[in-house]
Parts: sequence; C-alpha cells; structure tokens
Amino acid sequence: MASGNKPFSFKQLLAELPRGEPLSTSALQARGVTAFRASDLARSGWLTHLGRGVYMLPGDTLTREGCLAYLSQRVSGFHVGGKTALAWRGVRQNVSFREVLTLWGDQPKRLPAWFTQRFDSRYQETQLFDAKLPKGFGLQPLPNGSPGVPVSVPERALLELLSDVGKTQSLQETRQLVEGLRTLREKTLDELLSHSTRIKVVRLAELLATDLDLPWAALAKRHSQRLGGGKRWIAVGKSGERLDLRRS
Repeated sequence: MASGNKPFSFKQLLAELPRGEPLSTSALQARGVTAFRASDLARSGWLTHLGRGVYMLPGDTLTREGCLAYLSQRVSGFHVGGKTALAWRGVRQNVSFREVLTLWGDQPKRLPAWFTQRFDSRYQETQLFDAKLPKGFGLQPLPNGSPGVPVSVPERALLELLSDVGKTQSLQETRQLVEGLRTLREKTLDELLSHSTRIKVVRLAELLATDLDLPWAALAKRHSQRLGGGKRWIAVGKSGERLDLRRS
C-alpha cells in the first residue's frame, strides 16, 4: 500500500471490497492492508472505524444480511432462529413495525454495538440439543437469501420458538404460530426431537400439536414420553406466565 497522503493503491481496491458488510482487519490484510495501515486510512477518512478490528467503507450502508453473514463467520453456531426464522420462511401472525431479530449461537456472546445500534435483536446460546446432533443440522440459507446467513428450517425454528415461551414469547402467540405448521417434515422433526434435552420444549410440542390436531402430534408425544418428567409438569417463565404441561 502507498503511505502518507497517497492512498491511490487503496482506491484501486475499492472495486474488490464488499459493500453492505463490515470489513475485518484480517479481510483487509488479505488484500494487503495491514492493521496499522487500516488505522491510518480510518484517520484520513478512507475507512470508517466501527469497533476493535472492524471497519466499513465511508458512505456505505451496512445491510442486515451483510452483518449477519459477518457474525456467522465469527460466532460458533450463529444463526437466525425461532420466531424470526419462521417469519422469514413465511410463518407469521403479527406484522411488527420494527422487527426484533431472534439470533442463536453456541457460545455466550455480546453482539457488537455497531450491530445492535442498527438492528434490534436478541441473542442467546441456550442449548436445546445434545452434542450428538450433527453440527449445523436444520440450518440452511433462505432459498433467495444470502448464502452466508444460516436460518433455522421450520422444524428447528419450532423448537427454538417453544424454548422462548415464558421468556420472550407468549403462549397465546406461540399457539397461533404453531397452528400454521401442519406440513412439517416428520423425518427432520424426529431427528431434532431425538437429540432434544429440554422437557419444556418437547412437552409444549406435544401439548400444542395434540390440541391443534397436527399431523406430527404422535411423534411429539413419543419423544415427550422418552424424556419423562411425570404426568404433570409445571414451569414458570421469566415473564411470570405459568405453564401447566399435562401429558395427554
């Protein structure tokens, strides 16, 4: 790279750098821009500093997909899940004026301020499955979406949604959403339930599928019996909502 006040070689890189997503120092170094040079370019206005080791092109607009793809490369198991995944796959009830992204990952993580200031989101690392579930099972990009953004398939999103009941999700809205999940792939759901470790999640799947007469009710009941927990299982969520989950 040229130094001082001659950033002409950097200008030639502008055509190669991706738009709409953050630029890490490693990505810049791969193109010949050292961390020291990136800092210098930020001071001179050729880059905008977002956070430690993260930049963007000045005048650029970070897109939701670009940011999610960036985070998915840096947070183990990072994906769009639960209610958001269902909405993106066409299962929704209430249209929110400002979407709150439901994000999941495998490790505790505070999402960077440059992301949360632009996109309302909730991130969690709740472990719903045992370690034997193949890594990335039930995670796929949207058919017409960014290939770098993993999104839960409906079967996995269902279980993530049920996990949020009593925390950020009401039972009433959850019931309305689950009612729209009549055509789940039972083989995929069976695999996920086989590795599920959360009694509340599986009990809710059984309860709602039975009450709504959904085709996969028998499957949910079988896994509920596998996990046990007694004839009656009661949970009180963070919201104070009482879940009385009776086995049918």
